[in-house]
Amino acid sequence: MESLEGITMIRLAEKSDESDIRNCAERAYARYVPVIGRKPAPMIADFTRQIAAGVVYVATDENATFLGFIVFYPEDGHYLLENVAVLPSAAGRGVGRKLISFCEKVARQHGVAAVHLYTNAMMKDNLAIYPRLGYVKVAQRTDDGFNRVYFEKNLT
Repeated sequence: MESLEGITMIRLAEKSDESDIRNCAERAYARYVPVIGRKPAPMIADFTRQIAAGVVYVATDENATFLGFIVFYPEDGHYLLENVAVLPSAAGRGVGRKLISFCEKVARQHGVAAVHLYTNAMMKDNLAIYPRLGYVKVAQRTDDGFNRVYFEKNLT
């Protein structure tokens, strides 16, 4: 468990967090359904499997109120940040940034020099946010029927 600036706690997700995680994904990504034309991948993820695999972390406030979550894991010499979502009611408070920073810190602690992520090309906010956090666009292609933009951040 990690305390960040007294605002949120980040801890490994437990089975009992699944409904909060699913609800957060539904609420955070709902605005993109009309733009993309279907539910984006994070809305249909297998959270049960991901929680069991120990790759999901949740952010809570000082009262243990759920704020958001992140999914990341090591893959081929880097960490893949697969999903980060924050409840709309907690948006704008830096929760997403803290979750991403937590992922980067874990990667560094494990001697991994880069974090990779992808986002849907229709998620214009993300396309602006990730470069401000030091991520560089490295590719754009269609995977699983989604037009995805791939980013990488070198941690060295």
